[in-house]
Amino acid sequence: MALSNQLKNQHLMWRAGFGPAVEQLPDLSAYTPKQFYKALVKASEKKPEYIDVADDYLKGLFMGAEEIGRQQRKELPEADKKKAQQKNREGVRNLNMYWMHEMVNSATQFREKMAFFWHGHFACRNLNVFYQQGLLDVLRRNALGNFGTMLKEVSKSAAMLNFLNNQQNRKDHPNENFAREVMELFTLGRGHYTENDIKEAARAFTGWAANLRGDFIFRRFQHDDESKTVLGRTGNFDGSDVLDILLEEKQTALYITQKIYKFFVNDTPDTEKINWLADRFYKSGYEISKLMEDIFTSEWFYDEINIGAKIKSPVELLVGIQRMLPMKLENEEALMLLQRVLGQLLFYPPNVAGWPGGKSWIDSSTLMMRMRIPRLINDTDEMNVSAKDDDDTMMGMKNGELAMKVTKNGGLKSTGMNARPRQQVNADVDWSGYVKFYESTPRENLADTMAKILLQVKPGVSMDLIKQYADQSGRDIFIKTATIQIMSTPEYQLC
Repeated sequence: MALSNQLKNQHLMWRAGFGPAVEQLPDLSAYTPKQFYKALVKASEKKPEYIDVADDYLKGLFMGAEEIGRQQRKELPEADKKKAQQKNREGVRNLNMYWMHEMVNSATQFREKMAFFWHGHFACRNLNVFYQQGLLDVLRRNALGNFGTMLKEVSKSAAMLNFLNNQQNRKDHPNENFAREVMELFTLGRGHYTENDIKEAARAFTGWAANLRGDFIFRRFQHDDESKTVLGRTGNFDGSDVLDILLEEKQTALYITQKIYKFFVNDTPDTEKINWLADRFYKSGYEISKLMEDIFTSEWFYDEINIGAKIKSPVELLVGIQRMLPMKLENEEALMLLQRVLGQLLFYPPNVAGWPGGKSWIDSSTLMMRMRIPRLINDTDEMNVSAKDDDDTMMGMKNGELAMKVTKNGGLKSTGMNARPRQQVNADVDWSGYVKFYESTPRENLADTMAKILLQVKPGVSMDLIKQYADQSGRDIFIKTATIQIMSTPEYQLC
């Protein structure tokens, strides 16, 4: 049976964006997927603005430290170090919230979704907000551009150079960490290089470093300028030469394409399709937009086997709910704690390999938590949730606990007295556009129509059961409560 444009466009919006926004609902059935894709591309053409959330104190402190460093070669005083650490944590927290706001509200869905993918590919955990801002800017600017350009900019970013210890990579005392991860995780993939390739590449990257402000610097006196042999090529290579050698390898195109296929299409790779895509990606000179066009305009992308085949990541889940049900959050920090509890906190990957994704998102506790989140929007409920302690991800606040009581008007409030710090949330949901969309839908068809909008697969529960647990005292309240019930099913976790 032929699939409807509505289902195909919902599929496209979940993969090339963070799900359809409520204002897009009338368009889902009105346009073809190719028309929808063209609109997504056009909306993401404009160069993104640099996101700057670092406060003036931190900027002044670091500028002063740079000047002191040049004159006296002294480090920051201990008191300033502690305050800088606190301000950096606050900055990274603000960067998280700002970017999440962009994911929810920006029309540049395609670019932000691609940047989100690269955020996991070039995973980096660093508590310097200037470094994180710089790296995020590289990913957003190059998200749909050229992979080679992005690889070189990421490799020269202060965030990555520090995270992978290249600051300690010096002539006669090489540090192999950066070179290893560039090959294993960013380009070739494990098993397509030798230990000697890593040793030789590490020598090429000696002297690559960054200053306190995050500017790339080349310390030529720390650089090994002797001959090196990497992947069978010999020469007096520097880091840029090594990156060019890696890009010349077709294996790099294959590795990146397979990772993109698994993220945007299906966790189960299709070797034939991936090889075809990788060949075209390589021949294009690593143009990301052309690779994504090959994927999103193909007929096979919209095959039934690919629709609803992926588990939403925590960020996709939280952003997608807010796009369908616009809401104002008095305290957005609670979203960060939800990210932690669900296992994906932006800017805090578990390691340099990033988040594994797929079925790793779901276990018995996270599934129940995921299905409970929509109910917190509209029902009266109380929930206490705590996550594992991690001083980095808690922004210095230990033993964080999310404690919420949901009022009947949709507000979320902290409850009770507890020694553990609590995050208070107040959410005001704007239901008007969503309810209006269904105004011409007959009452008896409402539940089925909403399920087709909200779910990418057939629901496992009957709509009669949804109706039984929804409030049927009025049309509008039925739409709201039935929507929450549908969002609370396991099928809503799929996209």
